[in-house]
Amino acid sequence: MRFTLPSPAVFQRLIQSAFLIFCLYSGWKFYHFVQWMTGHSEIPVTRPASVEAFLPIAALMGLRRLLESGVWDVVHPAGLAIFLAALGMALLLRKGFCGYVCPVGLASGLLNRLGRKLRLSRVPGPRVDALLHAPKYALLAFFLYTVFVGMDLRAVEQFASNPYNFVADARMLHFFLDPSSLTLMVLAGLAVLGVLLRSAWCRYLCPYGALLGLLSWGSPVRIRRDKDACVQCGRCSASCPGGIPVHLRDDVRSPECVGCMRCQSVCPVPGCVTLRAWGRDVPFWSIGLGCVALLLAVWLLADSQGLWHQNLPENMLRMLYRQAF
Repeated sequence: MRFTLPSPAVFQRLIQSAFLIFCLYSGWKFYHFVQWMTGHSEIPVTRPASVEAFLPIAALMGLRRLLESGVWDVVHPAGLAIFLAALGMALLLRKGFCGYVCPVGLASGLLNRLGRKLRLSRVPGPRVDALLHAPKYALLAFFLYTVFVGMDLRAVEQFASNPYNFVADARMLHFFLDPSSLTLMVLAGLAVLGVLLRSAWCRYLCPYGALLGLLSWGSPVRIRRDKDACVQCGRCSASCPGGIPVHLRDDVRSPECVGCMRCQSVCPVPGCVTLRAWGRDVPFWSIGLGCVALLLAVWLLADSQGLWHQNLPENMLRMLYRQAF
């Protein structure tokens, strides 16, 4: 019996959905952990370290501290490990983290798909598109300047030892479980924007994706278009969630490329659009499986070195959680 690989789009959705299910499971388990820590449940629950993936600012602070002092973050150790894994993915596998791991990327893709079905999704012209990219790079510059220039090591260490930082994960959970009316309105506005503009959040507003996109310029992986074989049908560009004009470029190194390979799947000319790494053609699933493999490797390494789970006094954490809630 011959096994047939799914299309690039289906393959991407399978990996994204698996990570989404894992995130929901981690959130459910963390909710019961907080219930136990705050005295609302008597059933002990182990804290899932993976929830720290939703604390990128704490991870950025942890990276600054690690680079300057060599000290690994003990409050959110898994968050720092996941952040380093995402940076590694960008350097090796383009924005694979955004395209295959991040649940927000999945939501953005689904909104884009809805917009296409309703014939509402648009890609702005080059000048407007460049202008709309400004907010995410401005946010990225603000965070990088604040953490690496505006704060000295002492201020970073004070942030790490602040009680707020210890319960930042629980506050994030509270944000999801009990959003304010303003939060709901902002989320609704972002959803509408995602329907009207192709992948609006990821392309124009996410500073995390902006950082990974800049790093991806150094990736050895790129999309190659054979200009001699190309028939200029434009299908590759029309299918690209990043709005990249693939049919006008020989090498796609755009910071918006997430390596989904939809451009290859819709191309009517076999071999015209290929995925290349270190000068060789590689299969379309390389980026997706590469991201999964890298993330698993970082988890195993961090866990084996005691750099994944918190190792803090339970009584202290219980007191902090009860004070916060």
